[in-house]
Amino acid sequence: MNDPHIEYWFDFASPYSYLSTLRIEALARERGVRVAWRPLLLGPIFRSAGWESSPFLQQPVKFAWMWTDLARQCARHALPWRKPSQFPRNSLLPARIALANEDAPWIATFCARVFELNFVHDEEINDVEAMQRVLDALGLPAGDLIAQSQSPDVKQALREQSEQAAQRGLFGAPSFFVGDALYWGSEQLEDALDAACRT
Repeated sequence: MNDPHIEYWFDFASPYSYLSTLRIEALARERGVRVAWRPLLLGPIFRSAGWESSPFLQQPVKFAWMWTDLARQCARHALPWRKPSQFPRNSLLPARIALANEDAPWIATFCARVFELNFVHDEEINDVEAMQRVLDALGLPAGDLIAQSQSPDVKQALREQSEQAAQRGLFGAPSFFVGDALYWGSEQLEDALDAACRT
Protein backbone atom coordinates (compact mmCIF):
# COMPACT_ATOMS: atom_id res chain seq x y z
CA MET A 1 0.00 0.00 0.00
CA ASN A 2 1.36 3.40 -0.98
CA ASP A 3 2.20 5.60 2.01
CA PRO A 4 3.39 8.99 0.78
CA HIS A 5 5.19 10.65 3.66
CA ILE A 6 7.79 13.25 4.46
CA GLU A 7 10.23 13.53 7.35
CA TYR A 8 10.16 17.02 8.79
CA TRP A 9 13.33 17.91 10.73
CA PHE A 10 13.17 21.09 12.78
CA ASP A 11 14.60 22.99 15.75
CA PHE A 12 12.30 25.10 17.93
CA ALA A 13 14.96 27.84 17.90
CA SER A 14 14.84 28.11 14.10
CA PRO A 15 12.68 30.96 12.77
CA TYR A 16 12.40 29.39 9.34
CA SER A 17 11.17 26.22 11.03
CA TYR A 18 8.39 28.39 12.47
CA LEU A 19 7.32 29.23 8.91
CA SER A 20 7.23 25.56 7.93
CA THR A 21 5.61 24.27 11.11
CA LEU A 22 2.59 26.52 10.81
CA ARG A 23 2.06 25.51 7.16
CA ILE A 24 3.13 21.90 6.77
CA GLU A 25 0.09 20.02 8.10
CA ALA A 26 -2.45 21.82 5.89
CA LEU A 27 -0.25 21.54 2.79
CA ALA A 28 0.45 17.86 3.46
CA ARG A 29 -3.23 17.11 4.04
CA GLU A 30 -4.12 18.70 0.67
CA ARG A 31 -1.73 16.27 -1.01
CA GLY A 32 -2.51 13.20 1.08
CA VAL A 33 1.01 13.14 2.54
CA ARG A 34 1.79 11.97 6.06
CA VAL A 35 4.23 14.07 8.11
CA ALA A 36 6.78 12.37 10.35
CA TRP A 37 7.89 14.94 12.92
CA ARG A 38 11.62 14.87 13.71
CA PRO A 39 12.80 17.39 16.33
CA LEU A 40 16.52 17.91 16.72
CA LEU A 41 19.07 20.30 18.17
CA LEU A 42 21.12 22.20 15.60
CA GLY A 43 23.77 23.25 18.12
CA PRO A 44 25.90 20.09 17.82
CA ILE A 45 25.65 20.21 14.02
CA PHE A 46 26.78 23.84 13.95
CA ARG A 47 29.63 23.16 16.36
CA SER A 48 30.87 20.30 14.21
CA ALA A 49 31.13 22.85 11.38
CA GLY A 50 33.15 25.20 13.58
CA TRP A 51 30.34 27.58 14.57
CA GLU A 52 29.40 28.25 18.18
CA SER A 53 25.83 29.14 17.24
CA SER A 54 23.64 29.93 14.23
CA PRO A 55 25.69 30.70 11.11
CA PHE A 56 23.54 33.80 10.63
CA LEU A 57 25.31 35.27 13.66
CA GLN A 58 28.65 35.00 11.86
CA GLN A 59 27.57 37.57 9.24
CA PRO A 60 25.94 40.70 10.73
CA VAL A 61 24.66 41.94 7.36
CA LYS A 62 23.05 38.58 6.57
CA PHE A 63 21.68 38.39 10.12
CA ALA A 64 19.95 41.76 9.73
CA TRP A 65 18.56 40.69 6.35
CA MET A 66 17.18 37.49 7.90
CA TRP A 67 14.79 39.44 10.12
CA THR A 68 13.59 41.49 7.15
CA ASP A 69 13.06 38.33 5.12
CA LEU A 70 11.17 36.61 7.93
CA ALA A 71 8.81 39.57 8.29
CA ARG A 72 8.18 39.45 4.53
CA GLN A 73 7.61 35.70 4.51
CA CYS A 74 5.22 35.81 7.45
CA ALA A 75 3.25 38.63 5.80
CA ARG A 76 3.13 36.61 2.56
CA HIS A 77 1.66 33.60 4.36
CA ALA A 78 -0.53 35.64 6.74
CA LEU A 79 1.32 34.37 9.80
CA PRO A 80 1.76 36.43 12.96
CA TRP A 81 5.34 37.45 13.69
CA ARG A 82 7.39 39.20 16.35
CA LYS A 83 11.15 39.38 16.22
CA PRO A 84 12.37 37.56 19.34
CA SER A 85 14.38 39.57 21.84
CA GLN A 86 16.70 36.57 22.27
CA PHE A 87 18.12 34.50 19.42
CA PRO A 88 18.67 31.66 19.35
CA ARG A 89 16.66 30.49 22.31
CA ASN A 90 17.47 27.27 24.12
CA SER A 91 15.04 24.66 22.76
CA LEU A 92 16.10 21.59 24.73
CA LEU A 93 12.95 20.96 26.80
CA PRO A 94 10.35 21.26 24.02
CA ALA A 95 12.59 19.19 21.72
CA ARG A 96 12.64 16.39 24.29
CA ILE A 97 8.86 16.55 24.75
CA ALA A 98 8.32 16.48 20.99
CA LEU A 99 10.77 13.63 20.47
CA ALA A 100 9.08 11.48 23.10
CA ASN A 101 5.74 12.06 21.39
CA GLU A 102 6.63 12.23 17.69
CA ASP A 103 3.71 10.01 16.72
CA ALA A 104 1.10 11.53 19.04
CA PRO A 105 -2.01 12.93 17.33
CA TRP A 106 -1.37 16.30 19.02
CA ILE A 107 2.26 16.70 17.95
CA ALA A 108 1.59 19.24 15.17
CA THR A 109 -0.49 21.46 17.44
CA PHE A 110 2.02 21.25 20.26
CA CYS A 111 4.87 22.22 17.97
CA ALA A 112 2.90 25.13 16.52
CA ARG A 113 2.13 26.47 20.01
CA VAL A 114 5.79 26.27 21.05
CA PHE A 115 6.94 28.08 17.92
CA GLU A 116 4.31 30.76 18.55
CA LEU A 117 5.65 31.25 22.07
CA ASN A 118 9.06 32.00 20.58
CA PHE A 119 8.24 33.92 17.41
CA VAL A 120 4.87 35.53 18.15
CA HIS A 121 4.82 36.09 21.92
CA ASP A 122 8.61 36.43 22.42
CA GLU A 123 8.60 34.13 25.45
CA GLU A 124 11.03 31.53 26.74
CA ILE A 125 10.46 27.98 25.56
CA ASN A 126 13.07 26.05 27.54
CA ASP A 127 10.95 26.55 30.61
CA VAL A 128 8.91 24.04 32.60
CA GLU A 129 6.12 26.52 33.39
CA ALA A 130 5.81 27.54 29.74
CA MET A 131 5.57 23.93 28.60
CA GLN A 132 3.08 23.23 31.40
CA ARG A 133 0.84 26.00 30.03
CA VAL A 134 1.09 24.73 26.45
CA LEU A 135 0.31 21.13 27.41
CA ASP A 136 -2.47 22.13 29.81
CA ALA A 137 -4.11 24.19 27.06
CA LEU A 138 -4.13 21.09 24.87
CA GLY A 139 -5.81 19.07 27.63
CA LEU A 140 -2.75 16.84 28.07
CA PRO A 141 -1.16 15.43 31.25
CA ALA A 142 1.54 18.08 31.45
CA GLY A 143 3.26 16.80 34.56
CA ASP A 144 3.61 13.29 33.20
CA LEU A 145 4.83 14.44 29.79
CA ILE A 146 7.41 16.82 31.23
CA ALA A 147 8.67 14.14 33.62
CA GLN A 148 8.91 11.69 30.72
CA SER A 149 10.97 14.21 28.74
CA GLN A 150 13.55 14.35 31.54
CA SER A 151 14.18 10.60 31.52
CA PRO A 152 17.66 9.34 30.57
CA ASP A 153 16.14 7.40 27.66
CA VAL A 154 14.60 10.49 26.08
CA LYS A 155 17.73 12.58 26.65
CA GLN A 156 19.82 9.93 24.92
CA ALA A 157 17.29 9.54 22.12
CA LEU A 158 17.47 13.25 21.33
CA ARG A 159 21.25 13.12 21.18
CA GLU A 160 21.07 10.13 18.86
CA GLN A 161 18.43 11.75 16.66
CA SER A 162 20.56 14.86 16.21
CA GLU A 163 23.57 12.67 15.40
CA GLN A 164 21.53 10.70 12.89
CA ALA A 165 20.50 13.93 11.19
CA ALA A 166 24.13 14.94 10.76
CA GLN A 167 25.04 11.50 9.44
CA ARG A 168 22.33 11.80 6.82
CA GLY A 169 23.76 15.11 5.61
CA LEU A 170 21.42 17.53 7.35
CA PHE A 171 23.10 20.89 7.98
CA GLY A 172 20.25 23.22 8.92
CA ALA A 173 16.55 23.50 9.61
CA PRO A 174 13.93 23.20 8.44
CA SER A 175 14.90 20.17 6.42
CA PHE A 176 12.72 17.59 4.72
CA PHE A 177 13.60 14.08 3.69
CA VAL A 178 11.66 12.23 1.02
CA GLY A 179 13.37 8.86 1.14
CA ASP A 180 17.05 9.76 0.99
CA ALA A 181 16.48 13.04 -0.87
CA LEU A 182 17.12 16.11 1.28
CA TYR A 183 15.25 19.38 0.82
CA TRP A 184 16.45 22.33 2.90
CA GLY A 185 14.72 25.58 3.77
CA SER A 186 11.12 26.63 4.25
CA GLU A 187 10.86 27.67 0.60
CA GLN A 188 11.37 24.02 -0.42
CA LEU A 189 8.47 22.70 1.64
CA GLU A 190 6.08 22.47 -1.29
CA ASP A 191 8.72 20.88 -3.51
CA ALA A 192 9.37 18.22 -0.90
CA LEU A 193 5.67 17.50 -0.44
CA ASP A 194 5.18 17.24 -4.20
CA ALA A 195 8.11 14.83 -4.38
CA ALA A 196 6.52 12.71 -1.65
CA CYS A 197 3.38 12.46 -3.77
CA ARG A 198 5.41 10.98 -6.61
CA THR A 199 7.05 8.25 -4.52
